[in-house]
Amino acid sequence: MSLEQEIKLAVLQDTEIDLAALDWLQSSVTKQKTQALRTDYYDTPEFTLRDQRIALRLRQVEGQWVQTVKTAGQVKAGLHQREEWDQPLLTGEFDQALLRQTPLAPIVDDPGKWRRLGCIFSTQFTRVTWDLQIDDTLVELAYDRGWVKAGGRQTPIHEIELELRHGELTVLSTLAQQLKTALPLRDNPVNKAQLGYDLLMPAKD
Repeated sequence: MSLEQEIKLAVLQDTEIDLAALDWLQSSVTKQKTQALRTDYYDTPEFTLRDQRIALRLRQVEGQWVQTVKTAGQVKAGLHQREEWDQPLLTGEFDQALLRQTPLAPIVDDPGKWRRLGCIFSTQFTRVTWDLQIDDTLVELAYDRGWVKAGGRQTPIHEIELELRHGELTVLSTLAQQLKTALPLRDNPVNKAQLGYDLLMPAKD
């Protein structure tokens, strides 16, 4: 288990923003990569996991399958803090033994509920990631553009995530403020899972 600490920023325009044009930002970059990501989110038809404030997803990253469990955590002053379990898999099938090491254990041990779990929505987006070394603090900046798709409907993803890898949390806040000053951004309290559930709510009602 790890504690995920990140600031999410929504991009306030449809067109791509040019992070490479920010010389002060690029001077801190130590590594960059681009990935096309698809992630499937799982729940029961009655949203058992959502109601327990747990998210379960399955993602393939550069040929490696990863199952992830996240708690809802809290959002305060733009900072998202939540517990996260990232567990590598050999195939695209869930590993129940590993899931029993997470808050999902009661669901795994309930055959009725486990059988009702299915993919309820998916995200597809391109992620450009920069590792930023700012003094003794390492920040991962991820720029995501794509879609959340659920129930025949879709909504765009266009956001920046700033995740603290190690170091001072204040650096994360300072960096977010600098980016909001330089680019059309605002604090984003909504995560990708919530976007998916929001798409499903009209159909559920």
